[in-house]
Parts: sequence; structure tokens; C-alpha cells
Amino acid sequence: MSIFQSLSISGSALTANRLKLDVVSSNIANANTTRGQMVDGEWVPYRRKMVEVTANQNSPFDNYLEKELSGIQVNKIVEDTSPFQAVYDPANPDSNEQGYVMMPNVDVTKEMVDLMAASRAYEANVTAFNAGKSLLVKALEIGR
Repeated sequence: MSIFQSLSISGSALTANRLKLDVVSSNIANANTTRGQMVDGEWVPYRRKMVEVTANQNSPFDNYLEKELSGIQVNKIVEDTSPFQAVYDPANPDSNEQGYVMMPNVDVTKEMVDLMAASRAYEANVTAFNAGKSLLVKALEIGR
């Protein structure tokens, strides 16, 4: 086990949580976007995005020697497949023949909870990173 492994684990978590913060911010910013992308010649609303992360395993050979994790890894950004919300607004230029507008599947309250969770996780990993850094500095001072 490397002396810098704790810094590497915290660093990977910082990177993943920063990406989560960016994705959640994008979801909140597009919560009312009725023209997200063109599909089959029609505009469809913005679709909520989520970050998929997994534990980053060591190489197979290392797993035989020591069973430990080495941080987290972002797999991909996936789109939420839940249905869009239909809102009655016949004055909207994006409304259909019945007067309904398809709105994004973004729940701002849920996004705010995700934003706070990612923010707290980011802060916790900064604290862990700084603790690991100070331990390494103290270890170097012992060697003087």
C-alpha cells in the first residue's frame, strides 16, 4: 500500500463529486427547457442526467495480495428514462393539439437534495485529503 493511496482515493472522490455537482447544476438549469434535442424530426424536452460511479478495484493480481479499494471511478453519465411531465398550456408554442406541453423529467427538489449531498461529500473528501496531507507532512518531520 502506497503512502499516497489515501490522497489518491480522496482525489478520485473529489473528481466524481465535482462531476456530480456539474450534472446536477445542468439539470436545474434545464428544468424548464422544452426543446432539449431533436429526435426523429421533433423537439423533445431536456432529459434528466445522472452520474454513475463504481468502486475502483485494483488490478486482479493486486486483489490476491490485498483486498482493498483504490477510490471511485465515474462509469458514465446516463439519462433518466422516467416519463416527461405534461403541463396544460395552450399558449405555449411547443404545445400539442390538445394544448399540453411536455416538460422535462427534472424535479428541482430532488436535484437540490442531490446537490447538497454531493456538496457535503465533496467537503468531507477535502477534509480527508487535508488530514492525509498533514499526516504525511508530520511523517516527514519525524525523519529530520
